[in-house]
Amino acid sequence: MAFDSELGVVSTQTTGIVIAVISSFINGSTFVLQKKGILRARDRGRSHFADVLWWSGTTCMIIGQIGNFLAYNAAPVVIVTPLGAFGVLFGAVLASLVLKEHFNILGKLGCVLCCCGSVVLIIHGPKAEATSRLELEERLLDPVFVTYSLLVVLLLIILIVWVSPAHGSSNIMVYVTICSLMGNFTVPSSKGLGLVVPEMCGDGTLDSRALALFLGLLGTLAVSILIQFYFINKALECFSANIFEAIYYVTFTSTVILVSALLFKEWTTLSLRDSLAMLCGLITVCVGVVLLRISQEALITWKKEARKKAD
Repeated sequence: MAFDSELGVVSTQTTGIVIAVISSFINGSTFVLQKKGILRARDRGRSHFADVLWWSGTTCMIIGQIGNFLAYNAAPVVIVTPLGAFGVLFGAVLASLVLKEHFNILGKLGCVLCCCGSVVLIIHGPKAEATSRLELEERLLDPVFVTYSLLVVLLLIILIVWVSPAHGSSNIMVYVTICSLMGNFTVPSSKGLGLVVPEMCGDGTLDSRALALFLGLLGTLAVSILIQFYFINKALECFSANIFEAIYYVTFTSTVILVSALLFKEWTTLSLRDSLAMLCGLITVCVGVVLLRISQEALITWKKEARKKAD
């Protein structure tokens, strides 16, 4: 029986991983299609809401979010999240073909380092998760997590109300930070819904407490996705799809690690080896982000310039 149970868990996780990989490729095309739609609509002097390509990208985003929801509830968050790296790489290739965006060698190295560093962070990160609705309720009401959530909400209000209107169009990190901070709510809400739904009518009667939690998580998920959707499109209007997607992946992944650790309190289970590996992964990510930023302005060439002849 124990072997059958373990085999069932492995099978479920494998299904979740497959769904996550497919969703990553779909999400990788989202930013490119939306960016292409925005540019085409701008050239034609009309709103991007009337462009078919933009709606194709939006549809891909919806499908990708549904896939992520299924993946988060079939496999641990720390396994699903790093698979978004496939979307970053696929998006970079697609952007070079569709948008004619060019990554120099620094950008390509930065993209690879960001993906590798994020995967290392997730592999060696905490892995405990809530397994029931009651356990999830207890952890959601933990003072540390509540305080952290309130600080995130306060920071989001400052960024959205004051910082974004003044600096959003000139600094990519404003929109990236807003979208990434929303990951504090999208991922726990997705995971929580998967735990609450089976228990809402487990004995044939509707549990009012479970229903309240379900509606709260569903509302939080819907609001956070809408805010992300809005600011992703704002970012794509101003910045390269390649650069935005790569940096967004890194910051979103880092946010998921942090909120997962605070919500599920797994830091005490980390060994010295995992702690050192996470430190190395963080440094790798930071170097990758720096290279991505430098690549926007740096001109790289493999040819040696001919010296000017003396007059």
